[in-house]
Amino acid sequence: MANLPDNRALLDWVEECRALMTPDEVEWIDASEEQLERLRTKGVATGEMHRLNPELLPGCYYHRSHPTDVARVEDRTFICTTDPAEAGPTNNHMTPEEAKARVLPLYKGCMKGRTMYVVPYSMGPIGSPFSRIGVELTDSIYVALSMCIMTRAGQAVLDELGPDGDFVRCLHSKGTLSPEDRYILHFPEEDAIWSINSGYGGNALQGKKCFALRIASVLGRREGWMAEHMLIVGVENPKGEIKYIAAAFPSACGKTNLAMLIPPEIYRNKGYKVWCVGDDIAWLRIGKDGRLYATNPENGFFGVAPGTGAKTNPNALAATRQNTIFTNVVRNLKDNTVWWEGLDKNPPEYGEDWLGNPWNGKTATTKGAQPNSRFTSPIAGCPCISDKVDDPNGVPISAIIFGGRRARTAPLVFESFDWTHGVFVGSALSSETTAATQGKVGVVRRDPMAMLPFCGYNMGDYFAHWLDMGEKLEHKPKIFHVNWFRQDKDGNFLWPGFGDNMRVLEWILARCEDAVPAVKSPIGLLPRKEDINVQGLDLAPGALDELLTVDNGLWLEEVQGLREFYSKFDRLPDALRAQLDGLEARLKG
Repeated sequence: MANLPDNRALLDWVEECRALMTPDEVEWIDASEEQLERLRTKGVATGEMHRLNPELLPGCYYHRSHPTDVARVEDRTFICTTDPAEAGPTNNHMTPEEAKARVLPLYKGCMKGRTMYVVPYSMGPIGSPFSRIGVELTDSIYVALSMCIMTRAGQAVLDELGPDGDFVRCLHSKGTLSPEDRYILHFPEEDAIWSINSGYGGNALQGKKCFALRIASVLGRREGWMAEHMLIVGVENPKGEIKYIAAAFPSACGKTNLAMLIPPEIYRNKGYKVWCVGDDIAWLRIGKDGRLYATNPENGFFGVAPGTGAKTNPNALAATRQNTIFTNVVRNLKDNTVWWEGLDKNPPEYGEDWLGNPWNGKTATTKGAQPNSRFTSPIAGCPCISDKVDDPNGVPISAIIFGGRRARTAPLVFESFDWTHGVFVGSALSSETTAATQGKVGVVRRDPMAMLPFCGYNMGDYFAHWLDMGEKLEHKPKIFHVNWFRQDKDGNFLWPGFGDNMRVLEWILARCEDAVPAVKSPIGLLPRKEDINVQGLDLAPGALDELLTVDNGLWLEEVQGLREFYSKFDRLPDALRAQLDGLEARLKG
């Protein structure tokens, strides 16, 4: 058990919460292997977890969430500020007084008969100037163990915190798991997070989107840095030089695959390598040399299982093969392993689906794994993990990429004219719904910087913060937009995607070095056809031409959609309206 800290603010807060929730016991998490193994054993004894085959999946466990508790609940997620304008038009809002009046009664006595686990954790390498400390109180063994995978947790964090250190207060209880009384509350004026009546990762692992994006985005604005929904990847050339890229993608746009990209054989044979620094979140600061530096505040992967397989993402799959907690996938009772749709073509005949019902994958008419089923895996298990993942200074960013899923509008890749135009490009980021999404196919969903659900304050002010960061940056990364999902008139994808996206990254990095020219278009700077390496690709005739085509008519429709979207923001920076006007003028001119 952890040595209790001499931080009076922390001790007083823990005691205050203990008195409110009345757990039978309080256990401080030191994250020693002895303590973690005892918690795993306890979780198995209570049925909260199942130990999987130690030979085939060493250190791995299975967990089920409640059937009503399987995903983030945006409609129950609130930004709680005194002034509603601070939350902005894209967040649900309650005042702190209203939120506490509504939710404090739900916490009263909610941990009776349970243990309250005190989990001190660091977002980012312990002691790094990038990093921030949080403490989560939870009555879930699954949450406590998952936080020890996803973050740097335990005694070393308490030692770093010291007697006067500040921390984000994170309060969680499974409560009764009542959907009607489920709340995820953020108090940016107090640096606090409350979550009750959910045990699902995205709602309960508060270091994830709650702290690392919603609260951190507020901290970043306050302190002059940025918390972004971005992967960080390093591309190593044959000379051994590594350039780093940060990239933001809405869901279902290839973010995880890019984070763990395996270059095509013609690149591997030349000595190219790709290194994953992070797959989901980036904290960015301006370095002493005037460049932008990024670090991954997490220490693990909280990945979607369905669709992850040896063909789609072998690196992610390898990360799950040890010390992982699987949630809501199929449990193979024959060999005590796990399975999910997309893992392989050999579903178990003797298994249990995510609800715990008998499931035969050979005859089943329903999916065995919940579509949002997850794996929580240590980052160290990824074969392509960068040796810079624990660097306290982060990595220098050469390029920022925004990527969406557009069938006809956006070209394969284009570069922004400058930083301000790049912020405009990010603010316009969008994706079209697919057959996998509920509702009509092809509907455009705006998701600026892929941050729409995760920005902890008024998004108009968020755009202004991006513009301000550009003013302070002496050496700005170039900003690009990519679209791996361009289709021909028959609905066929024109670009192969996956590892072949390396070909686009090569052009992007060449542009960062001003090593190749570009072609000016109304929307940005496009590649020349000859500067995209298509050696060994079986592209349809004329496909590359189509991939790099800008249809002015479609883009004028895009302008009108953006004007409608921008009308939501009463604090939209004038610079972005000017960029939109400039785009329209270029398209008409």
